Amino acid sequence: MSTMRGYRWMGWGALALGFAFLYLPILLLMVFSFNSSRLATVWAGFSTRWYGELFNDRALMDALWTSLKVAFWTACAATVLGTMAAMVMTRFRHFRGKSAFSALITAPLVMPDVILGFSLMTLLVSMGGIPGFPARGAATIWIAHVTFTLSFVTVVLSSRLQELDISLEEAAMDLGASRLTVFLKITLPIIAPALLAGWLLAFTLSLDDVVIASFVAGPSSTTLPMKVFASVRMGISPKINALATLMVSAVAVAAVIGWYVTARGEKRRQRDLLLARQDNG
Repeated sequence: MSTMRGYRWMGWGALALGFAFLYLPILLLMVFSFNSSRLATVWAGFSTRWYGELFNDRALMDALWTSLKVAFWTACAATVLGTMAAMVMTRFRHFRGKSAFSALITAPLVMPDVILGFSLMTLLVSMGGIPGFPARGAATIWIAHVTFTLSFVTVVLSSRLQELDISLEEAAMDLGASRLTVFLKITLPIIAPALLAGWLLAFTLSLDDVVIASFVAGPSSTTLPMKVFASVRMGISPKINALATLMVSAVAVAAVIGWYVTARGEKRRQRDLLLARQDNG
């Protein structure tokens, strides 16, 4: 009995060390965002001055707004294209080139960011002479981010579609519903939690990217990670701590909301599946 209790305490201790390793640096960063000292790692008293200076830093706010816009439209485009790709991979019958299509869709998952960013830069530069093609800037960052986030969204939605009971869709089509009606009224509500998860994943990956954006960004477009990375080279400013605190707080709120919506959607899905089985029985 004492041996089992010892193993239990060792397990809890390992879990506590793991959480401390992951979240203690973030907690310290949030604490030092309220530091009055100009040195980001030396405590000199409580102050909120750096939050005021953060919002007065026009260049940092412009970079944040650029990142948010790019991340939002990246998530929207990647979710739409990822849903289409996942439907092709899971619902369409085998066609010539399907294996190659699946491999090309998921290739950016294992491709280094440096290689992906350099290849995209080469492509965009070669296409720069096409009339109407956007110059290097926010638009090209959006194109690059959609390219590599599409793979993540497709994988998330493909796994969800594979778990979906296809008999529900077949029953609706047997009753006269078209494929579009089946998708909009049956498939889409069931996979809505996965859509939200894919959207949030694409948004986070786009907002966090610095390597690919550095290759495809123009001189007039700077994302927040690029700005932070450049400023850290000259010394960490307490404004970065304040910015990170606000972002962590926003992510925490979004995560809680996403978890709540996903949990409700999963409960609704389980209830609908139970009712469908009862009706079929």
